[in-house]
Amino acid sequence: MIFLPGFDLEAILRWMPAATALMGVPTFYTRLLSDPRLTRALAAGMRLFVSGSAPLLADTHAEFEARTGHRILERYGMTGNQHVHLEPPTRASGGRARWASRCRGVELRILDQGREVAPGEIGVIEVRGPNVFQGYWQMPEKTAEELRPDGFFVTGDLGCRDAEGYVQIVGRQKDLIISGGYNIYPKEVELLLDEQPGVLESAVVGLPLPDLGEAALAVLVPRPGVTLDPQAVLGAIADRLARFKQPRAAVLVEELPRNTMGKVQKTLLRARYAGLFA
Repeated sequence: MIFLPGFDLEAILRWMPAATALMGVPTFYTRLLSDPRLTRALAAGMRLFVSGSAPLLADTHAEFEARTGHRILERYGMTGNQHVHLEPPTRASGGRARWASRCRGVELRILDQGREVAPGEIGVIEVRGPNVFQGYWQMPEKTAEELRPDGFFVTGDLGCRDAEGYVQIVGRQKDLIISGGYNIYPKEVELLLDEQPGVLESAVVGLPLPDLGEAALAVLVPRPGVTLDPQAVLGAIADRLARFKQPRAAVLVEELPRNTMGKVQKTLLRARYAGLFA
């Protein structure tokens, strides 16, 4: 086991020939792909590459396989339930991962206000199985909020199941933007933004707006050496989104704030730009 205090590109490249598996987050793989030293020869002794904590872009999957000959195994799970899905997902139109089956013994349902949703409808994902934790330490109220009497854990993730049974995750319940009474799922907008030339990654957050309650802000990270025009990026996706889903503005940043697990800290982005639409 090779433990590193944080992601260090030089260290990862140096240790890879001595390792057989890498557990990472999407940022690890995009940064590895930015270095020409990542080759099939360097990864020849590797058995498994795993990504979790946040969705991987379809382009990252394709580029990584072309460069190394390995497919990244994308997993879905949480600290409180470990893995729920663990397999190479198929890709829906737009690049969103779709999982067809679950880990053995794990049940999954999608509910909206207490009822199980029909195929295509969005709700909150709940899971039950031997992998689910028993509760929060010395926090009975939080345990009662997130663990149902029948053993299902409320993940807080929003998702839907299509007619074929594939599950798609569309975002976090706490990140849902409600603008003029309409729901905006940030991941739907982010997938379109990430497709645009020159955009390395993006995050969409809701900010307070008089009358409508909230409006969407797009936070864009340019690819190295690229000069982005934020308004041009928004214009490029305008005809692919309903008007209420379109970000009201876009800003450029060098990088998105992340926690130690590599997850984008949207709370920090909402705080940073809270007064933008006031």
